[in-house]
Amino acid sequence: MAGFDPSKDKKLKEWRCEETGLLISINQYGEGDPKLQIGPRILKGKDGNDRAPAKAGRLSIEDVDWLYSMIDEIKQELESYVAPE
Repeated sequence: MAGFDPSKDKKLKEWRCEETGLLISINQYGEGDPKLQIGPRILKGKDGNDRAPAKAGRLSIEDVDWLYSMIDEIKQELESYVAPE
């Protein structure tokens, strides 16, 4: 196995919850199937700028509510890349 090659890793679509900083994205590695990734989380610093990415960790009710409201759009986008089996 050759190992991970960053040049083969593509982010196809991304959504961000402005309230909690949670990122959801569709990613594809090489010719593999696109897959959904939950996280990282980008929080705002006191100065209003984005801080360094952090693990998504456990989801709050705000995260779950946002994800629930976005899930149909996310599912449609993922299905546009790969049909369910």
